Amino acid sequence: MEENPAKNHYAQLNQGEENEMEIFGYKTQGCRKALCIAGYILSCGALLLLFYWKPEWDVWANCIPCSLEEADIVLLRTTDEFRIYSRKTVTWISVSALIKSRLDYPAPAEEDSIFSRAIMKPSLQVKSIQVQKIHYVWNIYAKQFQKVGALEDHHTCSAIHARFGSGLTCCEQNFRRVICGPNTIDVPVIPIWKLLIKEVLNPFYVFQLFSVCLWFAEDYMEYAVAIIIMSLLSIFLTVYDLRQQSVKLHRLVESHNNIMVTVYRNKEGFQELESHHLVPGDMLVLKEGKTLLPCDAILISGQCVVNESMLTGESIPVTKTQLPQADNSKPWRMHCAEDYKKHVLFCGTEVIQTKADDRGVVKAVVLRTGFNTAKGDLVRSILYPKPMNFKLYRDALRFLMCLIAFAGIGMIYTVCVFALNGEEAGEVVKKALDVVTIAVPPALPAALTTGIIYTQRRLKKKGIFCISPQRINMCGQLNLVCFDKTGTLTEDGLDLWGLLPSERNCFQDVHNFPVDQSLPWGPVFRAMVVCHSLIVWEGKIQGDPLDVKMFEATNWVIDDCSGHHVEGQGSTYATVVRPGPKASSVPVEGVTILHQFPFSSALQRMSVIAQEIGGEQQVFTKGAPETVAMLCRAETVPLNFESKLLLYTAQGFRVIGLAWKSLQAGKQSTDVTREEAESDLTFLGLLIMENRLKKETKPVLEELSAAHIRSVMVTGDNIQTAVTVAKNAGMIPPTDRVILVEANKIPGSFSASITWKLLEENKPKDYGSLEDHSHTERRIRLALGSSQYHFAMSGKSYQIIGQHFRHLLPKLLMNGTVFARMSPGQKSSLVEEFQKLNYFVGMCGDGANDCGALKVAHAGISLSEQEASVASPFTSQTPSIACVPELIREGRAALVTSFCMFKYMALYSTIQYLGVLLLYWQINSFGNYQFLFQDLAITTVIGVTMSFTGAYPKLVPYRPPSQLISPPLLLSVVLNILFSLSMQIFGFVVVQEQPWYSKTDIHSACLSENKSVENSSFTSSLELHGMRDGALEETDNGYKSYENTTVWLLSTINCLIVALVFSKGKPFRQPIYKNYVFVLVLVGQLGICLFLVFADIDDLYSKMDLVCTPTTWRISMVIMLAVTLAVSFLVEEALIENRPLWLLLKKTFRYHSKSHYKRLQQVLEQDSSWPPLNETFFSDSVAISVQENMGGHSNPTFDSNEDTL
Repeated sequence: MEENPAKNHYAQLNQGEENEMEIFGYKTQGCRKALCIAGYILSCGALLLLFYWKPEWDVWANCIPCSLEEADIVLLRTTDEFRIYSRKTVTWISVSALIKSRLDYPAPAEEDSIFSRAIMKPSLQVKSIQVQKIHYVWNIYAKQFQKVGALEDHHTCSAIHARFGSGLTCCEQNFRRVICGPNTIDVPVIPIWKLLIKEVLNPFYVFQLFSVCLWFAEDYMEYAVAIIIMSLLSIFLTVYDLRQQSVKLHRLVESHNNIMVTVYRNKEGFQELESHHLVPGDMLVLKEGKTLLPCDAILISGQCVVNESMLTGESIPVTKTQLPQADNSKPWRMHCAEDYKKHVLFCGTEVIQTKADDRGVVKAVVLRTGFNTAKGDLVRSILYPKPMNFKLYRDALRFLMCLIAFAGIGMIYTVCVFALNGEEAGEVVKKALDVVTIAVPPALPAALTTGIIYTQRRLKKKGIFCISPQRINMCGQLNLVCFDKTGTLTEDGLDLWGLLPSERNCFQDVHNFPVDQSLPWGPVFRAMVVCHSLIVWEGKIQGDPLDVKMFEATNWVIDDCSGHHVEGQGSTYATVVRPGPKASSVPVEGVTILHQFPFSSALQRMSVIAQEIGGEQQVFTKGAPETVAMLCRAETVPLNFESKLLLYTAQGFRVIGLAWKSLQAGKQSTDVTREEAESDLTFLGLLIMENRLKKETKPVLEELSAAHIRSVMVTGDNIQTAVTVAKNAGMIPPTDRVILVEANKIPGSFSASITWKLLEENKPKDYGSLEDHSHTERRIRLALGSSQYHFAMSGKSYQIIGQHFRHLLPKLLMNGTVFARMSPGQKSSLVEEFQKLNYFVGMCGDGANDCGALKVAHAGISLSEQEASVASPFTSQTPSIACVPELIREGRAALVTSFCMFKYMALYSTIQYLGVLLLYWQINSFGNYQFLFQDLAITTVIGVTMSFTGAYPKLVPYRPPSQLISPPLLLSVVLNILFSLSMQIFGFVVVQEQPWYSKTDIHSACLSENKSVENSSFTSSLELHGMRDGALEETDNGYKSYENTTVWLLSTINCLIVALVFSKGKPFRQPIYKNYVFVLVLVGQLGICLFLVFADIDDLYSKMDLVCTPTTWRISMVIMLAVTLAVSFLVEEALIENRPLWLLLKKTFRYHSKSHYKRLQQVLEQDSSWPPLNETFFSDSVAISVQENMGGHSNPTFDSNEDTL
């Protein structure tokens, strides 16, 4: 941090989070403000407009730097590459009325909270700012702004139970409400006048306004009116669209803003109040039945089943359990690690079932309110989207600057020409400014977005919805796609294939489903009956598809009664399962599920405490076989456990481990910790599920592979299962080898080891043994030498490599294809690591546990039934990966369309600019209707229809260029400008050499043909040149000349030539003839232009400021245009679009790609020692310190609290 002249002038807001900002303190100074006001008046508001566009200039002009403590204005700057500034005014909240009633307030319990540390003495005021809907208050001790509206992170589990378990007092509640503000996610519908003003003050429309004023001054009445109508139409359409979005968002959130809730008040008992009165720390009481959650809350007693589909697009109900009363000094979130979400109820989700414990009520402590909540965060991400850093937009701005410089040259030329001819100063200024409006096409930004709008519509028809349209162009650049496995590559519903029971540390015979007779009553059967988190909702058994299949195989049913009294447990609500009508006879009436430890991605298991009606309490655990086996007593695990597991996972089965134990009598189920329950278990066996590939998976992955787009699997499943699925899906070709990378921490030290092993095909007799014969080694080396190898690793290994072998990570990612047992946080980290290698990464998943990765990727595609899942920018209603190549195709087409439009707009304005500058040489210009025809009848119509061309159905093995400033594109623009310039100059000069040409008599050409002289013609010719004396009466006569007619006709038809030549078809878009509307428009426009060339209708020519020329000259012009078309088309096809030629040039000039992964690829190809097979490396004793990420994700529902890499 740099030291500023003013002490404490600078600080960081939300350090380490996604919305991190720098904050600077400023104090308003009277004399500076007075000078600025004078500047506003003298500049007629231009300075004010400039300050509106640049808030930092406003602050620097009006204020002086000071410490944040003294500041009355703060300047905020984002820490990303965009460095966007915003200005905020500091406000003061008075709390004196609340404190006078109790002089000793804040209470001792509040002393360590931000609420007591923010009160300024003796004024009893709190200094506050609001940034992107979040409130921050000034902490007078820490000397920084801190977020309010959420419980502080430092509370331990026991402190939350002790401090907030009995509720806040009324006084504490009022005090917190004044500082935090209401618990509402308030998105007011923006008034139309506000939207209108904001839109009108856009630099694009301000430039339009400047142009219109200039055209009115030059008597371009019709043209100016037409532009005003178009601009107004554009403004109204944009405002209407923004208003619709505003109304939609308002409706989305208003339902949760005011619902009645029950809270428990310290000393006052239960109270009913409106949800907008809730504050962090309040004790919320959840009643039976469905409830919408108005805030984020930590469950501290009882259990809930919640539908989180609103946030995640995942329709499976989620079970939430109470926060443990762990008595240690760790903050509650760190204590619960990644499982903290299992105790948190999120705002916007729906509680569909509550189960009270023996204390009788389900209670939760309010964790976050308003915009701090999960739903609030989601709404903020829609209100304040992250700007996209895409080269296309940056290059477009640079190109615009070049055009402005180009216009500057034209202005100097214009001033010189007109001044030397003795024109009035006012006229010279008008003509010079006119050049700017011609050279810089004001419709350029709009033209760039038309392609994206049409693509969005095409995607919507195909069931792909997009909430971030600017990412569509990004999809055209994707060269690596990460796929989740279950439900994405494979079918969501698993089929139960069989059960491999274990008795006395030996596996028994496989029990197949559904062929074999029903399972005998015993621990394995009980595990299948109770070890799940299923519920009955709306008359159907709901929950994880794996749990549903397992439970259905037993033919038991869930008793839908709400409460059951359990012996020795007091009054408690519990799920009871009983034998169904088709079930085989069993010696029990039913089994009660007393307590659940829900499934956790981090722990890779779930457990339940259950009790046979009238029997003893037992613990049942199911999860990843390796994890479950580690929790079991060693003597109960079969010796051939690993080889059996490998046998089934290698065939692509999904394998689940089962275990159990009896609990000692007399112990309350609620008092048993997860650690106690999941220890000293007895291994029961393996449940084998068949995980079928979706029919679309293999063809899609083959298509991506053919297009040189890498596919990577990122899954939470077993590594062997994942590798087999990758092979079956074609992600790993049959001839390629798989190398297993294993990293382990060395016990008792800070170092780690990493090993490379060849994962052999499983042979029934020899499970995965490594062949050491010399000929085999040689064969493997040959295979590996030609890059035909893939790395597979687990999440644990990935984590250790990130900490201890950081230098190896990029090398491993170059050929890493399977990443198994990955937690949600590791998935996000992996995507970011790929991006660091300059890959454009797509992520396709189910939207729930992949949410972080979906948001981090360049293009996240969620397979969800909801129209717009907030989990990702793209949502496909068809639950298959077929949407991925579709999106890439459309993205490539949109990107190429943007380039075509850009080139066309640049050329059109340059053609017009060159034509006008040529005519300025003779103190002439284009007429009003001539401009109108070129701008409206030609360019606007082409701009709208050129983008209709759809995507080419085949993905080619290379991507379109990602930047405008690329040699082929620049060469194309420059050459076409030269062709246009040559043709216009040729026409301009040659027409003056014609025998019928006369500078003064504009009818001489046709008169020499007709041999008839009319006085009127001579008069009109005199009137034409009267314009130089300013004595011009008729507006249309000032521009008539042979040069004007020649240059205008050539430049107008040249615009059509350019549109045709630049309309790229294959390989990224469909052939041009498939865009019927565009072809029809071009043919129609060409017909009209040729009609204007050859027609000889006096009224029409008079209106269009054209003059009659001999037929031979008209034919000559058509020949000139035909030659230009031929040359332009030939150059575009043979040079610009000649991919082999550009590749040869790259090779000749030894051009090396700037992409990190390509450079690394070249290095690895030359490294004979890579990969180091059957070797083990050891890290240094000092590991890279890995920061705890306490909430960097964009959606708190999916915060990962694990070590991020």
